Amino acid sequence: MNKTAFTLALVLSMGLSNAWAEGNTTTSSIRTIKAPRFARPLVEKWITEYAKTQPGVTFQIAKGNQNQGNSQAESIDLNVVFDNQATKPEDFSHAIVYFGEFAVLPITASGSEAAKVLEGKHLNSKKLKQLYFFDDDFDENVKKVKQFEKLVIYSGSNATSVAASFARNFGEESSNFRGKRIAGDDLFLNTALLKDPLGVSFNALPNIYDLQSRQIKGNLTLIGIDVKKNLEESFSDKATLDEVINALENGKVSEIAVGKIGVSYHQADDAVNQFLHWVLTNGTKYNHEYGLLNLDSKMVQAQIEKVKTTLTAQK
Repeated sequence: MNKTAFTLALVLSMGLSNAWAEGNTTTSSIRTIKAPRFARPLVEKWITEYAKTQPGVTFQIAKGNQNQGNSQAESIDLNVVFDNQATKPEDFSHAIVYFGEFAVLPITASGSEAAKVLEGKHLNSKKLKQLYFFDDDFDENVKKVKQFEKLVIYSGSNATSVAASFARNFGEESSNFRGKRIAGDDLFLNTALLKDPLGVSFNALPNIYDLQSRQIKGNLTLIGIDVKKNLEESFSDKATLDEVINALENGKVSEIAVGKIGVSYHQADDAVNQFLHWVLTNGTKYNHEYGLLNLDSKMVQAQIEKVKTTLTAQK
């Protein structure tokens, strides 16, 4: 090989090596986040805002179905979970920090037969249990409502459904829902209600309210619950999303399921820790905008300290 040819080969070899290294650096600078669909708009907001302060690391929403166990599926660096999922073995066995709360309200389709049956009723926890669950163990003193028996309950069945949180609020297991189970995202619960005049369900606030207008979606109606007189307006179709959030942040309502929502993550990943520190100190200001409740200040500070401790240990 002459000198010119050798030099050319060396240059090409170095170019390929550098290209591979650059490609590898790009890959390693990407962090993937898995989230329930109702939380994705908030996570996307985080990603957009964080990129303005830390352009070196890219965060992105996971694509496709990550529950298939496909070896070709992208790895997940952060997983948005509910508090009742935290100890499940199929989730990450890593640290969890909570950034807010989600609330679940009982709903049906506006103008439906079910809505007419439930119109004017103010259901307490015992009546809601009777409506949504099999009643083998219910208090014999609770009078049965015959009209409930013809209503069809639709509940979610996958890991990202709020069904388990809704059931737990009434001391029940999600396996005890009567009616029909809907696979896939909880938005399909709304679709099921529109197809069945006798359908009744529940959903998280971001799936019930239009995040832009802040009003309940036009094809849905809230099922009346038994609350104090001064709260009745807040849990009616006339109330805005912000009024509902305000009422729930100012006091617990036993008929409404409220659970913590957080992120499960690898503590050893410095880029992830820095991102989560930003989420807890800056990103939570978007909670209300995207239909989530804020944690109390002591809880928030505890979560910040948890991440700060990890960041300090890594230095």
